Amino acid sequence: MHPATVDSPPRPPSPRIGALTAAALAASSVVLLVLVAVSWRPLMSLDGDIATTTHRWAVEHRDITRVSRVLTDWVWDPQTMRVLCAAAVVRLLWRRRAPWLALWVAATCAFAALAQNALKAAVDRPRPVWPNPVDSAHYAAFPSGHAMTATVVCGLLLWLLHRYDAGRLLWRTALTVAVVSVVGVGLTRVWLGVHWPSDVLGGWLLGALLVALAVASYERWCPGVEAPLRRERRP
Repeated sequence: MHPATVDSPPRPPSPRIGALTAAALAASSVVLLVLVAVSWRPLMSLDGDIATTTHRWAVEHRDITRVSRVLTDWVWDPQTMRVLCAAAVVRLLWRRRAPWLALWVAATCAFAALAQNALKAAVDRPRPVWPNPVDSAHYAAFPSGHAMTATVVCGLLLWLLHRYDAGRLLWRTALTVAVVSVVGVGLTRVWLGVHWPSDVLGGWLLGALLVALAVASYERWCPGVEAPLRRERRP
């Protein structure tokens, strides 16, 4: 086996697989959006059952709740995630690697913020209300901005690591951190009682959809932009 196949991240999917993935994410996102918008009773009931149970646990287990608040407010919050994305963009520009790639990443992150705010305003779903809340949040519930932002930023950062041939250890570490962050932030939002489970699912689906579209469109419209850089690194 060639060493590059062992130490490098997996190759990106073929354009057809990428298109199918984006289509599946888009269809799932639309279906969930419609079900939430029309308040489909089975989904609302499931949301309520899960939210009620997790809120009871949050009230009973205050130590876990305090940790969840720190993670959701300081580690996985949208501002922290956007700072990470901005740092990656600055690094790309500073090292003069690929200004178009830096612009693509920045534009995707900015569009995600606009899209989530637009959807919140359009759906205008109320957040859970509890007699003994353990946390608070503002604006409408669907989709979860924390879940969506974490998915977009982590997905984009993994894409950048792939394009610059991250080694096996770095790739596995980054992938693990990304999965823990995306899943973890969604769980904390439900645990703290500020989102319904379907809000988080919607954030994950929409975030993954934006990443899939960003990657597919860049690979189609800007192919080979970094080819000279890759050749310089492999004498």
